[in-house]
Amino acid sequence: MALHLPRLPTDLLRVEEPVVLWGQRGPRRLVIAASVPAEALGLYPGQPLADARALHPGLRLEAESPGAVPAMLERLALWALRFTPLAAAEEPDSLILDIAGCTGTGGEAGLRDEAVSRLARLGFAATGAVAGTPEAALALARAGVPAIVPPGGERQATASLPLTALPVAEAVATELRRLGLWRVGEVLAQPRIPLARRFGPALTALLDGVAGRARRPIRPVRPPPDLGVARDLPEPIVTRAAIDAVFAGLLDALCRKLDEAGLGARHLLLRAHRADAQWTENGVQEIAVGTGLPMRDPAHLARLFRDRLEELAPGFGFDRIALLAGRTDPLAPAQQGFAGSQADSARHQLLLAQLLDRLETRLPVWRLEPQASHLPERAMRRVPPLTPLVPEQPRAWRDRPRPVRLLPRPEPVSAVAALPDGAPARLTLHGRQLRIRRAEGPERLLPEWWRDDPARALRDYYRLETEMGDRLWVCRAGLDAPDAPARWFLHGYFA
Repeated sequence: MALHLPRLPTDLLRVEEPVVLWGQRGPRRLVIAASVPAEALGLYPGQPLADARALHPGLRLEAESPGAVPAMLERLALWALRFTPLAAAEEPDSLILDIAGCTGTGGEAGLRDEAVSRLARLGFAATGAVAGTPEAALALARAGVPAIVPPGGERQATASLPLTALPVAEAVATELRRLGLWRVGEVLAQPRIPLARRFGPALTALLDGVAGRARRPIRPVRPPPDLGVARDLPEPIVTRAAIDAVFAGLLDALCRKLDEAGLGARHLLLRAHRADAQWTENGVQEIAVGTGLPMRDPAHLARLFRDRLEELAPGFGFDRIALLAGRTDPLAPAQQGFAGSQADSARHQLLLAQLLDRLETRLPVWRLEPQASHLPERAMRRVPPLTPLVPEQPRAWRDRPRPVRLLPRPEPVSAVAALPDGAPARLTLHGRQLRIRRAEGPERLLPEWWRDDPARALRDYYRLETEMGDRLWVCRAGLDAPDAPARWFLHGYFA
């Protein structure tokens, strides 16, 4: 979905009277934007400022602020994250939202209407359009066509749009009009190779997006960190001692901010800017650490960063260092000196979380958690160690014995069965001949139809005990393919 804000520069002024924004373009002073009442008086963007003042001497004039519109567009892109996790600012006056899977019960039209109405309540006029590619949606929105384009209908929907709906340079648009091409569809009908030779590949890439033949990725905005501190250094620092001193000051300041806000950090990012950033690709270096529980203890957080600071390569020195709390959670102050089971439990949990945080700086730390799947390779997943425990598994799951050790990849084995569809009587594993003393099964596991390929083979599992006492979990695959030989696999050990 594209949201075009045609009057963003004047909407920022929050006025209802005739007003124009003017700016310097080379030696000329031109009208950059005009409010709706000003346009009703015959004023328009691109008009010489002297002409506008001559026509209306009492007209309100506002000088252009170069950074105001991009800053507001960035803020509106962050505001649009309420509709989708992927929103981008498209300069000079549009937003792009990837709304796949985010439309809800109102559908695409309902989401578009809600976004436009919310912007109107904020004081911004907008036009919204939905299409399969950002280029097509932007072209429709900039042309003032609030369309909902069905899949594959981008070329037909944009064919009648004027060339002004495309974000092309004025020189390119002028040259296309000189060739008699005034509409998007007329340009799309031209051979690609002559267009690319004359106007470059950027135009053909834009046309591919407008026609729905290609889709360029958007650059979504990143939400700003919850809290952060930074220090600009008068002289670049190079030594580890200097870096440690600056970092300690930033960490103390950030922990004080967290304490005042009643928050604890879950994710911290150290960002170091090199003084020679314009000459090197490693100009901005980042170190990130996470915590299992909300933390604002400077001593513990400093231990997490202690070894990671060795990764910094200062080069000619760092002239700016920032410490950002990218994710925070509420953290109530703890009562000191209070004895009791709850206090002891909270203290033990805190000590365990700090231990796990220190371990995670050196190696991955996780625990297993059951999830809803009857296939053994999907029955468990890795989660952070302090993730709350899930409710107890259903009884039907507990009644099915599962191996203590499940192999990450089943190992092929050779098996000989007394009956064609029966349990194996002898196995060949790693070159050893194993005789089976006891066998239980089969337990048939079918593919999960909601996520698997329907052609995936079903499996029969057997619990086997060899004469040597080994207890194995073996499966046979390929029973539903009678023309192919059955294949046997060792999938786990019970003890």
